[in-house]
Amino acid sequence: MDKNNKKKPNPIDVHVGSRIRLRRNMLGISQEKLGESLGITFQQIQKYEKGTNRVGASRLQAIASILSSPVSFFFEGAPGEDGQPAPGMAEEGASYVTDFLNSSEGIQLNRAYVKISDPKLRRKVLDLVKALADAEE
Repeated sequence: MDKNNKKKPNPIDVHVGSRIRLRRNMLGISQEKLGESLGITFQQIQKYEKGTNRVGASRLQAIASILSSPVSFFFEGAPGEDGQPAPGMAEEGASYVTDFLNSSEGIQLNRAYVKISDPKLRRKVLDLVKALADAEE
């Protein structure tokens, strides 16, 4: 097979896959564990997350259930036919949030922050981060 004839993944499939990866990482679930829960291999999860393989509706529903997320989460900010986010599907400027949550630091910070049960302490952490960000400017 000629490499140049290789079919490119559909942008929606790539987006849905990246949102599966995002949610899985937010929860600290490995590809292996998600695959086991679905009765498939971690390699299949990799293919879903890269957009190489399309996720069927029933499989996406099962993934949403396992990841405690509405199915709509996986389509938030999805590109339209022109490759731009579909109107109403993404808040303007919200891509920085997705970029942050896709980063290793963002995931670690999010996990650590949600473990803090004391609201006053959470507020102090937020104030500290804001002060550090202001000092950078």
